[in-house]
Amino acid sequence: MPTQRRIERHQLPYYLKVFNRITDKPMGYIGNISREGLMLISPWPMLVLAEFDMRLKIPGRDGQQQYIDFSATCRWTREDVTPGSFDSGFELTDPPAGYLELVEVLRQYFTFHPNAASA
Repeated sequence: MPTQRRIERHQLPYYLKVFNRITDKPMGYIGNISREGLMLISPWPMLVLAEFDMRLKIPGRDGQQQYIDFSATCRWTREDVTPGSFDSGFELTDPPAGYLELVEVLRQYFTFHPNAASA
């Protein structure tokens, strides 16, 4: 009889949702992220060259929700390969410390460490 394994999975789109900071309405979720910007996957095309006030809602260490607020300018938008979705590239001119910390945490989380796997 096969043994069923339980692996903890993290639903990243749930955690990496981007909200409009003014209206608190969801804008989409992060497709990729860097210190300089991010790609947003959204059901709508974004207005190129417009600046958006955005918010990330991240679970904090104490169980409380942590907000990372920032402004970003849309540099490009195009239809995604998934019907009904659009990819939009955003540039952050002055990313806050919380955003830069998130980028570093995600980089560490998704980096393969071969020496750690053999330990």
